[in-house]
Amino acid sequence: MDLFYTTHKNLIDSLHGVIDRQLNYEIDWSHPLIGIKGSRGVGKTMFLLDYARRMETKYGDSCLYVNLNSFYFTKRRIYSFADEFFKRGGKILLLDQIHKYPNWSNELRMIYDNIPGLKIVFSGSPVLRIIEGNDELKDIAHMYHLHPLSFREYLNVRTGNEFECLPLNDILNRHQEIVPSVLNKVRPLAYFTDYLKHGCYPFFHDDSALYTETLLKHVNLALEIDVTYTNQIELQYLPRLRKLMQIIADQVPFCPNVSKMSGEIDTSRATVMNYLRYLKNAKLLHLIYNGEEGPSKKPAQVYLHNTNLMYAISPEKTSNSSLRKTFFLNQTAVRCKVKSGRGVDFLLDNEKKFMVGGKYTKPVEGGYAAADMIEIGSDNIIPLWLFGFLY
Repeated sequence: MDLFYTTHKNLIDSLHGVIDRQLNYEIDWSHPLIGIKGSRGVGKTMFLLDYARRMETKYGDSCLYVNLNSFYFTKRRIYSFADEFFKRGGKILLLDQIHKYPNWSNELRMIYDNIPGLKIVFSGSPVLRIIEGNDELKDIAHMYHLHPLSFREYLNVRTGNEFECLPLNDILNRHQEIVPSVLNKVRPLAYFTDYLKHGCYPFFHDDSALYTETLLKHVNLALEIDVTYTNQIELQYLPRLRKLMQIIADQVPFCPNVSKMSGEIDTSRATVMNYLRYLKNAKLLHLIYNGEEGPSKKPAQVYLHNTNLMYAISPEKTSNSSLRKTFFLNQTAVRCKVKSGRGVDFLLDNEKKFMVGGKYTKPVEGGYAAADMIEIGSDNIIPLWLFGFLY
């Protein structure tokens, strides 16, 4: 165990360029069992280490970060490790990459039941809900999702400001009052294009020149592990998933023709529907439905999860229209239920109608317009960039 204390200290001492994430302020840190889910590259490890650093003054060696990717845990149970840590005075155990450990949910349940004085914070794949199967943790774990950086978070990092997130109703009803306070400090549109290309994942902070290559590496890992391995898809079918991602990236947003896609990747319609659902669970896609979604219901529209994925997978096929709609969907879906609506681009929370487009975009009657390339809106015409302040 002493080796893990040394590794913990070295990691904390080497922290730099930590981004303050909105999720820090939404978690109930007093709860004894907290789970952090998130897609690859979104910053889960850095998030845990930042929490460990903040706890250092109060807890010292009583807080320990452990990466379960270590070969040590091929021979040591999490429960046994946690029990020893607690007996040595441990208070908070941070378990990174929990999905790398078999039968993890049973062991966390044992810790919760038998070591009540120990707090566990764990992180893992966005498909954790699928992996855990019999749902041992459903009633005891507080689960949270670490999303890609919002435009607000990116803007704060780039400019040194501390803009706070805004409720949707404030954006809709008070945008003309809110926007001048932002413009007094920064010109958001000066950073908006950069965000669309390489602002969703925190590793832009490290080396922007390698951003796309790093993102593609994470996408491929998600396909190989979060999609194929966890859904028990044989690795020989990975090329089909990659081809499906390329087909989608070349056409988004689009209404999927499942029969055509099944022919293009040489598989059945049912398999294509499953693949779409798996890719959604891995946070690589957004699936938008006309009504209630279901495992056998075809989505009305398919989008890549964010604009950075569009530039990474199919940069020559990006268009202003698809970038704007993908940005709006990505930012609003964190706080709202987003559906496809008749005669509008999106329907938020079953009632708010939105058109998304350029600076001359107009709302439908009783609806709103999210307009790009404007700094200040009027009435029901709202600057598109402001929706990046939702989280």
